[in-house]
Amino acid sequence: MIVTVDICDVPIREMLRAWRAAPRPGRWPGLRGLDVAVAAPLSPSVVPRPTLDRVIVVATWDDDESVEGYMQQAALPEMMIGGWHVRLAPIHTTGSWPGLEPAARRGEGEHGPVAVLTLGRLRLRRSVPFFRASARAEAQILRAPGLIWATGMGRPPFVGTCSLWRDGDSVDAFAYRDQGSAHRAAMAADHRDPFHSVSAFLRLRPYLSLGRLAGANPLRADWLTSASDAEPSVRP
Repeated sequence: MIVTVDICDVPIREMLRAWRAAPRPGRWPGLRGLDVAVAAPLSPSVVPRPTLDRVIVVATWDDDESVEGYMQQAALPEMMIGGWHVRLAPIHTTGSWPGLEPAARRGEGEHGPVAVLTLGRLRLRRSVPFFRASARAEAQILRAPGLIWATGMGRPPFVGTCSLWRDGDSVDAFAYRDQGSAHRAAMAADHRDPFHSVSAFLRLRPYLSLGRLAGANPLRADWLTSASDAEPSVRP
């Protein structure tokens, strides 16, 4: 199993067409799950401020061959030309999500850049506590050492985040080591009364990065350095 994230700036009038063009799992070879959302920059604000002209597509696949066939023939990838496409190999996953396989190989592939995805189907009655907890955590993540780039995303009830980090240790330092962190407090609140009906946390290794986002590749070549034998691949 692999995961892809595609992000592209499109005219707002094209957003509805992007949602309609998204294929359903089972109707495209190798596609396990797919969600289309708009970006929402991380901020300490309780009220999300979505970027309505930036579309994000998160998908799970059987393999690279499935992705290549989809990108060459389907309508949605054609709309996303000019954006950023990254392919990710799961290192560690918790929770459940359509098409997601368990992965528990902590430490493997974490010496180089690491991507983190949080995915959830928000419960309406927990939306206010969720956004309050998220705002506090987002204020901290923006100052976290080792953070390369991050964004929120949503198309309710789907909500999530995508972030890129220097290495796995940077993720651990933010998520677990600060006893008084807002992230730990949010996890505790979620444990007591889950924010989502279904959710997943994914730690992944980027191995292919294509295109540009706002004039730059969020995963530049100098970030794609790894102590592993398999060097990630980057194209300008």
